[in-house]
Amino acid sequence: MASKRFAGAAVGLSRRACLGTAALVCTERFTLHDAQAQMSPPITSVQAPESASADGTDSGGYVSPYALRFSVPQPLLDAGFDAAPWNDPDAESNLSAAVWQDQNAHALGAAWGPPARQYPAPSLPHSDAGYRRERVISVAARHIGLSYQHHHLPSWQPPGGWPWLPVKIGANGPGLDCSNFSSFVFNYALGVKLPTGIGRQAALRRLAGPGGEGCLTAQLIRDQFAAVIAALQPADLLYFRNPQGRIRHVALWVGAIGQTADQAPAALVIDCSQHRHRDGQGNAIPPGVWLRPFTADSWYAAHLSHVHRLIGATSALCDATPGPAPEGDDRA
Repeated sequence: MASKRFAGAAVGLSRRACLGTAALVCTERFTLHDAQAQMSPPITSVQAPESASADGTDSGGYVSPYALRFSVPQPLLDAGFDAAPWNDPDAESNLSAAVWQDQNAHALGAAWGPPARQYPAPSLPHSDAGYRRERVISVAARHIGLSYQHHHLPSWQPPGGWPWLPVKIGANGPGLDCSNFSSFVFNYALGVKLPTGIGRQAALRRLAGPGGEGCLTAQLIRDQFAAVIAALQPADLLYFRNPQGRIRHVALWVGAIGQTADQAPAALVIDCSQHRHRDGQGNAIPPGVWLRPFTADSWYAAHLSHVHRLIGATSALCDATPGPAPEGDDRA
């Protein structure tokens, strides 16, 4: 994974469209004022697929008015990503795509593609919660511009004729849905693998720790709306109900890392959505992975159910490590 450190009195970044011919690329414009100010490098899918411009993403030349400002230098946030298995797109699953296709092309759920591997517990340069929160958001941001698809892996490129679960926009190509996105981001960043079905993920509080070892109990945050929002930390998982009362979406809280392009604070989430939310300038945000505003009059505010906090949650040895997080859809 490429990384870049920004330092100096002032650094400006030009805006570019969020699609490239060989990788998903999106940069935001804002200025850094001191040597400690950090921004995610040109944002790229962690394992950017080939020919990303043909993946069906309909960004329409959209340029986000939002930016990310990290307090941790980018090389530290990227620690370990240049080593196996993190540096190999083919290692996103324990099974190669070719083997999986041969074995399961006609199996139930084949449209989702290969299941995600359990990433090892990373060796991190810092263990504090603030560092780990920024690492998760940095990994999430590298997927900005990725399309919305019902897949487990961001690099899964279905071959021609592969079964497809249609989405509201786009063709069959690389992408993730909301709960596969949150699961993959935590798994890649910290080795914590969540169930990929949205209902299971929203309900599960006890899960295996980093690398699939030990036990982790998520902190549940559920209170009056204002109290919940005031208590949120970056990388908290926000779960949302549909009009029928069922959990159908998840987003990661960005918190103090997020701001507008002119450096004003902004209440933001980062998620993979197939709905066209609008940004603070009134522009429609394309489907897929983007920074989106969380305002009092937004869909997010109206449909928030509860929050899970995994970073800083209780972690301990246990008699029996919880089994592997199940893969697949549970919306039925």
